[in-house]
Amino acid sequence: MNAQPEKDLKGVRVNAEPGISPMRIDGHTTIPALLRARCHENGALTAHREKDLGIWQAYSWDDYLTNAQDIATGLRSLGLQRGEVISILAEDSKEWMYCDMAAQCLGAVSSGVYTTDSASQLAYLVTDSQTRFLFVENEEQLDKFLEVEAQMPSLIKVIIFDGEGLHDFHHDKCMLLSDLYDLGRTNRDDALFNATIDAVKPDDVAVLIYTSGTTGQPKGVMLTQENIMAAMEASLYGLPFQKHAEQLCFLPLCHILERVVSLYTPLVVSSTVNFAESPETVFDNLREISPHGFVAVPRVWEKIYSRVLVMAQDSTLLGRWAFSRAIKAGQARAAYLLDGRDVPGGVALRYRVWDFLVLANLRRMLGMDRITRGLTGAAPISPELLRWYHAIGVPLYEGFGMSETAGVGTINLPEANRTGSVGRPNPGVDVRIAPDGEIQVKGLNVFKGYLNKPDKTAEAFTEDGWLRTGDVGRIGDGFTTITGRMKDIIITAGGKNITPAEIESRLKFSHYISDAVVIGDRRKYLTCLIMIDQENVEKYAQDQKVPFSDFRSLCRAEPVLALIRAEVDAVNKEFARVEQIKDFRLIDVLLTAEDEELTATMKLKRATVETRHKPLIDAMY
Repeated sequence: MNAQPEKDLKGVRVNAEPGISPMRIDGHTTIPALLRARCHENGALTAHREKDLGIWQAYSWDDYLTNAQDIATGLRSLGLQRGEVISILAEDSKEWMYCDMAAQCLGAVSSGVYTTDSASQLAYLVTDSQTRFLFVENEEQLDKFLEVEAQMPSLIKVIIFDGEGLHDFHHDKCMLLSDLYDLGRTNRDDALFNATIDAVKPDDVAVLIYTSGTTGQPKGVMLTQENIMAAMEASLYGLPFQKHAEQLCFLPLCHILERVVSLYTPLVVSSTVNFAESPETVFDNLREISPHGFVAVPRVWEKIYSRVLVMAQDSTLLGRWAFSRAIKAGQARAAYLLDGRDVPGGVALRYRVWDFLVLANLRRMLGMDRITRGLTGAAPISPELLRWYHAIGVPLYEGFGMSETAGVGTINLPEANRTGSVGRPNPGVDVRIAPDGEIQVKGLNVFKGYLNKPDKTAEAFTEDGWLRTGDVGRIGDGFTTITGRMKDIIITAGGKNITPAEIESRLKFSHYISDAVVIGDRRKYLTCLIMIDQENVEKYAQDQKVPFSDFRSLCRAEPVLALIRAEVDAVNKEFARVEQIKDFRLIDVLLTAEDEELTATMKLKRATVETRHKPLIDAMY
């Protein structure tokens, strides 16, 4: 990693000089120390909001530190030691954040568990991490613990956020969060709390991020305080947040992207985090908050795009005409902006007119009227989708990061953007391409290793210390382009090497296609398994008077198959014959995040899909 001199950005002092001093932000080398400083600095100002009975309630930075301290004190009283692990099984909330910070203030380790994980998966994660305290959201999540209690001997206590429905429940290992707060307040000792914060060191493990485990059991990615501080410093250059900016937290906090964006970066820039009510209310909450920046995975950006197209189709003839003209004016302007060229006066004037008449209202309706920049990551996104958002006046940029790099790596910026790439390296991050095409990364943000898996840790690094990302790509003019995953490379029976990611990305730009998996390894030609967008395809079927009774019959309706066939044919025109999809099948089961075929961010797991739907694949050959 190149040494970074001390610099001033957005009012934050940072220093990253390897071998000279640890990573510092405003003079602080750990998350707990930065938390304490920001809370003292901002005091009664709003740190975050959460809905209670349908009304947004504000909580100050003073509240933030007090609640984290009370939970930390309570945990210490119950026996939590430095280096031990707590796990949190809950949807995003202020309590999730308080528990995460409380653990780190004690020098302990925080690990998140997806609420969609099964009881057996919970048992594996708790046992692998030797979790001492498990936080669960409610009765539903508590039931998972009760189902596999005997398989988790490391647990001291299970702490329940919401006790509704549990008034008559008694268990020696279980207690309510309210009781933990009381314990913390009873034993509060400010001097001791500050001493524990001061004792946390940059090389202490701060969090465990468990990988999705698509090729075996999940691996616990150990990120140190310095890894995360380095990621936070790097994010200053790429995340669209400044002091008091509003942001919306809605992706699972178990995911490294949301953890960095909504838990840690606000400590750097003093932005205000608003917790979405639930995954189902994200778009409503987005309209209510109108955040200044919005960071999401491609599936969310695709869903918003699809909703807009459906609304346009439902409008009047005049409305459809106006929307079409506005989009064309926006696309003309975006073509210049994305190429870094000056926008001609006539193009700019036409855009201003249609922005006033149509696009500004569209952004207000979406809750994107205050967005200065949107960011997408965690999976490939269609370049056409990026251009569409620029056309409606929402500048959307793509970046790259992974759990092992603390969520950051490369980023496109307004002043340095190449659509189709994942941008240039963040400050403090080095990227190179290995002889076999693999993208490799080095920097203070790169993780310490996999918990309990020294062999997997060794495999993750080259002999000279670079992280093997497993992604294939190229670098041009400093911009990194990812062409696919090494393990996903398809070698056809004719010996042609094909990376399917770009084909799949183009298919997903269709608002009728939710996801796609290209098949063809050691086969004569390429085929594809497709997951349709239920909402949009159902509307198409209703508009066309196509009879169907359930999702399966919808997927088997000939007009629907013809619709998807037309979408596939349109994408095929963009690729060479050897890269074209010769046949496809629709996955006729409605999948949710609880299903093994999908990750928590709603991506199809290639290996699982190929195994589960082998009969469909074989039928195409």
